[in-house]
Amino acid sequence: MKDRVFYKNVLNHCYQRTADHGVLFYTVRDHLVFFTVFCSVAERHKVRVLKLVQMPDHTHHSTIAETMQQLAGFQRDYTSVFAKERNRAFGLSGPVFETPFSSAPKRGDKEVRTNLIYLDNNPVERKLVKKAEEYRWNYLAYAQSNHPFSERIVLRNVSMSLRRALKRVEYLKTQGRYLSYRLLDRMFESLSTKEEKEQLTDYIICTYSVIDHAEAARYFGGFEKELLAAQSTTGSEYDISEGFIGKSDKHYAKLISILLKGNRFKDIHEILNLSADEKLRLLDTLERESSAPGKQIRAFLHLPVEIKR
Repeated sequence: MKDRVFYKNVLNHCYQRTADHGVLFYTVRDHLVFFTVFCSVAERHKVRVLKLVQMPDHTHHSTIAETMQQLAGFQRDYTSVFAKERNRAFGLSGPVFETPFSSAPKRGDKEVRTNLIYLDNNPVERKLVKKAEEYRWNYLAYAQSNHPFSERIVLRNVSMSLRRALKRVEYLKTQGRYLSYRLLDRMFESLSTKEEKEQLTDYIICTYSVIDHAEAARYFGGFEKELLAAQSTTGSEYDISEGFIGKSDKHYAKLISILLKGNRFKDIHEILNLSADEKLRLLDTLERESSAPGKQIRAFLHLPVEIKR
C-alpha cells in the first residue's frame, strides 16, 4: 500500500476486505450485526459517515475525521468488535479483516462526487442489482424512506413479538450497544411472517444509522440528482486498488441456495467450521452443481484464493 495521506476534515474513502479474501456477509444478520457495530462505534469516535456499502467480501465507507488517529481508531475498533462477535457466534478464531485498511482522501467536490458514485454503484458493477438504490446494503434507499424494503409499521396492526423487538432495538440503541447474533436470532425467530422480518430489518437500519445522506446529496444538488448521477456513470477509483473475484457476486446467493436446499446445512455459517478436506469435497460438489467460477466458490468456502489487483 502507498504511504497513507490524510487531510483534516476531508472525506476519506476507506476500503477493507477479509483477511483470507473470503466471503464475509452470507445472511441478513451478518449485515445487521456489522452495521449496528459500525454505527455504534462511529458515534463513539465522532466521525461523520457519508457512505457505507457492505459487499459480500469487502466493505467501503466514505468518512470525515479530524485526525488520522481518530479515523484509524474508529476503523480498528469497529473491525475488532465485529470480528470478536462473529468469532464468538460461530466458534471461530483469528483475524477477520485484512490489515492495514486502505484509505485515500478526496479533496474537492469533483473527487468527492466521483467517490460517492463509486460506492453507490459497487453493487451495480458486481451485478447484484440493476440500480444502485435497489441494493439494501449501500443504504442509498434509506435517504428518502425509513421503510424502503417493507410496509410502513403501524403498531396496532403488528404482532406482539414485533412490538417487543422494536422496543428492544430502541433501548439498545440508546445504550450505545450493537445487536449481537444471538439477540437477532431470537428476535427474528419470534416473527412468523416475512413481512414483519422485513419491517424489523428496515427499523433496525433506520434506528442505528449514522449515515449523513443529506450531506452526500448536497454534493449533487439534491438526492434526485445524486440518483441520476449514479445511473449515468459508475464513478472511478484511482487511489485504492480493489481486487475483484469473478464478474458477478450473484453467484454467492446461488451457492447459499444450493447448500440450504435439501437440508444439507441448517445454517450456512456451518461451512465456516468444516475441515479443509471437507471444504475441498464441497468445492467439487459446487463446481458440478453451479455455474460459479472456481475462485468464487473457493472464496465462498474460505479456501485459499488469489486476487488480481
